[in-house]
This record gives sequence, C-alpha cells and structure tokens, in this order.
Amino acid sequence: MISTLERKAKGDKVIWALVVILTLMSLLAVYSSTGTLAYRSSRSTESYLFKQIIFILVGLVIMYGLHKLNYMWYSRIALVAYLISIPLLIYTLFFGANINDASRWIKLPIINLTFQTSDLAKISLFMYLARQLSRKQDVIHDFRKGFLPLIIPVLVICLLIAPANLSTAALTGATSLLVMFIGRVSIKHIGLVVGLAIIPVFFLVLISTAYYNKEEKRSEELPGWMSTGRVETWVKRVQGFLYNDKEDMAYQVQQAKIAIAKGGWKGLGPGNSESRNFLPHPYSDFIYAIIIEEYGLIGGVFVLFIYVLFLFRCIRLFRKCPFAFGAFLALALSVTLVIQAMTNMAVNVNLFPVTGVTLPLVSMGGSSFMFTCAAIGIILSVAHNVEKVEAEQSLKPVKA
Repeated sequence: MISTLERKAKGDKVIWALVVILTLMSLLAVYSSTGTLAYRSSRSTESYLFKQIIFILVGLVIMYGLHKLNYMWYSRIALVAYLISIPLLIYTLFFGANINDASRWIKLPIINLTFQTSDLAKISLFMYLARQLSRKQDVIHDFRKGFLPLIIPVLVICLLIAPANLSTAALTGATSLLVMFIGRVSIKHIGLVVGLAIIPVFFLVLISTAYYNKEEKRSEELPGWMSTGRVETWVKRVQGFLYNDKEDMAYQVQQAKIAIAKGGWKGLGPGNSESRNFLPHPYSDFIYAIIIEEYGLIGGVFVLFIYVLFLFRCIRLFRKCPFAFGAFLALALSVTLVIQAMTNMAVNVNLFPVTGVTLPLVSMGGSSFMFTCAAIGIILSVAHNVEKVEAEQSLKPVKA
C-alpha cells in the first residue's frame, strides 16, 4: 500500500515526508492538549483526536487532488479567485461570525462549519501576485506599469483583513513584499511601502506606551474612540509584550514560559504536559509550548528544523522551475507558511507579541488546516510539473 502511494504521489518526496511528520506530530500534540477543552465541552479527548484524524485525511485528499493539476491552471483562475475573495472579506467584516471577540469567520449553512475568509484571500492573492510578477518582468522597475499593478491588490487584501486580524494582514503584506523583492521589484518602491507601513506601527507602540501605568503595572482605560473594534486588543498585546504585565494576553505568554521551563532539554514525555490545564488555547495558538514541554528543547528544535527544511526544498524548487509563474507561486506559498510557523513559535517563546496565528499542519484542524493543505498541494503541483519537464529533457537525444 505504501509503495502504491509512493508511485501515485508525485512531486517532491521530501515535502511529502515533511507533511506526514508534521501531521503525526499534530495527532500527538492535539490529543495531549485537548483535555481541558474536552472537560469544558463535556466530551472525550478521543473525540477531538478522531476529529483531527478526519481533518488530516480530508486535508491530504485536497493536497493530493490539487497536486495532480497542472500549475498553469492556477494562473487561469487567479484573477477570478482574487475577485471572489474581496466581497467575502467585506461580508466577513460586517456579518461574519464573532468568535473570540473577532469577526474573522463565515458560518457555512447546512454543514454548520466556519471558515476564515482570510485563508482563501491569501492563497488567491499569492496566485494573482505570482501571475502579475511573471507578466510584468519587462516593466518591473516602472512605478506605474510595474509596481502599482502589484502593490494595489496586496494593499486591498491587507486592508480588508487588518480590522479583524492585524497579524495576518501584516504577515501577508510582509510575504508579498519579500516575494516582490525576489521578483526584481525596485528596492526604493518596496522601501516606500515599508516606510509607510511603519507609521501606524509607530503610533500603535506610542499609544500603548502612553496608556500604560508603569508604577501600578496595569493598562489604563483608552478613550472611547480607541476602544472600538480591535484597537484595544492590539494596544493590550503590545503593552503585554513591552512590559510583561500580568493582565489579559500576557497571561498566555507567562503560562507558555512555564511550559517551556518545565520541558527542559528532554521534556516530560508524550501526554505528560501540566501547563495544558492552565494555558489558553494549548491546542492551537500555543501548541508549540506544549510540544517543548513534552518533548523538550530537542523536540522544539526538531519542529523548527522541519519548517526550515520545507523552505529549503521550496527554494530549490523555485530555482529549478523553468517558468516564472510556477517559481513565484511556489515561493510565495511556502514563504507565507514558514513565516506563519516562525511567528507562532516566536510568540510561544515570547520573542513576538501575541498574534493568534496557528502552527501550520500542527495546530488543531479547521479551515486554516484545509487551506494549508491546499497551499502545499499547489506547491507539489509545481514540483510535479518540474519533474515532468526534467524527465522529458532527459529523454531528448544528446547532440554530438
């Protein structure tokens, strides 16, 4: 059976192996970290394990189906997918399901499931960005003809995501700029965007500092106009990161630190986490802390190595792909997944403010898990077609 799967699964075998390793780690970590959630929901941890197995199987089917398609098909649907994602994001802002004080989800009728429209928007944006980059290489340094057609779609998506999910918008924008840089976009044009983006970040830090009482070590109440939407949440997260107070979001970081400290080098062993009973969302946002607690620093470094190796294989694919669209598509999708993983791990070890992003392929499943599998399926589609081109070239007779 395994040999049959190996024959049918095309593309980079190392990427396939990394996916299998991460999903197996996901099963162990999710099963271990859902005890408190199961207790609150009056369910068994086995039910969440079974649910995760279903998500993984469906995700692998999606990955397999997408990797069998020629990646040029994604170029043809890129514009349509991008245009569909815009009204979906707008609808989510005004009528989306509010979960954890954020309106990021749309509830699907009949099946009664929710999905984050930003996940669809990210994949659509990167398909469209790869398409535009491959077509604009002749005028890539021209501001009006080359840069504006690239940056405007990015700004539209990021501005629509930002009100409900600032961290995802920031990561999407950063990934887009990095791909543009690799795609030969002028550094001064990219620098202009980075300079403009720093301004709101500067004001956010300024507000966080101004409304924090250092003597009493607590957040002060914001003016009414600042308390609307997610501004108050952003301010408190920055305050918690800068001052390490004991309120609100900083509690998650403190519990994550305790989990990491308990783990040491070798960890407490599979299923022996103690911090899972105190750490909010140990099965999603802070699952990396649980992995370190149970498998130690060795396990944490191993997970980091897996994502670095994944990025290395995708960069190798970028260099081997004979067509610009496939190269940029594989690079954009792989970079966004690895940046998301690095951000999640950085939050868990308190190197970055709390963001709410999950660890790709490891955190408990949902729409984010499915779209991650879809992104990897598209990357494998590029790898599959690169293999076919290399095989065809190897069969050509060598000229004397």
